[in-house]
Amino acid sequence: MDWRIKGIIQKALSVAPGGRALNSWLQLRTGGLSSFDANVDSKVVADWLVLADHMRVLSTPIADRSFLEIGTGWFPTLPVCFYLGGAKRCATYDLHRLLDFDLARRMVLRLERHLPAIATAAGCGEAAVRERFAAVAATTTLDAFLRCTGIDYHAPSDATATGLASNSVDVVFSNSVLEHVPAAVIDALMVETQRVLQRGGVAIHSVNCGDHYAYFDRSITQVHYLRFTEPAWRLWNNDLQYQNRLRADDFIASAERAGLRIVLNRQKPRAELLARFAELSIAAEFHRYSKEQLCTTSVDFVAAA
Repeated sequence: MDWRIKGIIQKALSVAPGGRALNSWLQLRTGGLSSFDANVDSKVVADWLVLADHMRVLSTPIADRSFLEIGTGWFPTLPVCFYLGGAKRCATYDLHRLLDFDLARRMVLRLERHLPAIATAAGCGEAAVRERFAAVAATTTLDAFLRCTGIDYHAPSDATATGLASNSVDVVFSNSVLEHVPAAVIDALMVETQRVLQRGGVAIHSVNCGDHYAYFDRSITQVHYLRFTEPAWRLWNNDLQYQNRLRADDFIASAERAGLRIVLNRQKPRAELLARFAELSIAAEFHRYSKEQLCTTSVDFVAAA
């Protein structure tokens, strides 16, 4: 699909009455959720297992820990994986109430094939993981599902003002969320993170800071959106899939301004973009970045309180 068509459709849905509900329906039938099992598999293998490995590297256990997730989505794969790994609780916040129990049940059933990997990543016995899985698989209502998994679902809600007590959370995390948040809100999220984290707690963020239109239009690159000035980009940006166009080090800097200490920073420029950098059109407002930063389209980082 031409990225402009995608942009126009999303722009229209973002302002139309019932547009978000229609977008959810389209996502399930023709979009990223149409291959549901593959979507869940990717969330476990490419997202949660990577996040759990960051925790392992930093000697941060999962069992009996309290978590805070920024951005819940339609089904809480990562919080449920943490529950299966022995987490105590997870408060999860979203601007819009999207969580769907039918999708959550489908997700849980798909997780069964990943239980050995979850047990290994969490450093706990597989029997205990299977016992917890059986408990959540038996739930028949959303309320029972949330109680069983220790998930506190807050939506619509503002993760910059969680209402949680200071120094009450062990781990704050997000996955492919911060690239969709305005810069000022990211700063506020980091300040709230610094407030709620216990001393020694960590914030773990995986950010996909490439042009998301490139997933629909293979003729454009992951940095295509950097060719536009901010006024021009506002014509194509939309509230359904807002893209802030921040670069990897911007997210790091926001955490540091909030008083957090960076203990892990994994980012790497894309070789294919570096190789053709001279051909890329970059708007003047991005010239302050190095070519390496401009060609880096993802970053995983961990910040400690």
